[in-house]
Amino acid sequence: MPKLDLDTIPQTNATGYPPEFAGPVQGRWYRRLAPASGICDFGFSHVTLKPGAASAQRHWHEGEDECVVMLAGEAVLIDDSGETPMRPGDVAAFPKGDGNGHMLVNRSDADCVFVAVGGPGNGACHYPDIDMHLPAGGGFVRKDGSGF
Repeated sequence: MPKLDLDTIPQTNATGYPPEFAGPVQGRWYRRLAPASGICDFGFSHVTLKPGAASAQRHWHEGEDECVVMLAGEAVLIDDSGETPMRPGDVAAFPKGDGNGHMLVNRSDADCVFVAVGGPGNGACHYPDIDMHLPAGGGFVRKDGSGF
């Protein structure tokens, strides 16, 4: 059946970030929907940000388009243009290679929920605010290439 039952899809707050950069995303809970649906050409996740949580460290991808669709609550989109409130029904798109570092932060006192769509990830991911880089096909390193 095409309709997905969210209650049957495991929810996690796991991150691959090195511990020194993982704190802001500890309140980010997500369900990977693509594997549960059989879709393999792109990824999409149902994401809940608890109050105070961030969706990610501010980042941009060389080879991955991304978009988010807000479903409930409110978050603040932080990117190179500043801060923009995101409410239910709002959509933000992040074309690959545009160099515009972005993230969502829940500054409210209630959960916010959105669907994030992206991938497949081809190319590096850049983190303009912190000493972290994700090279294409590799694990997280510092901007000088040294490990954590």
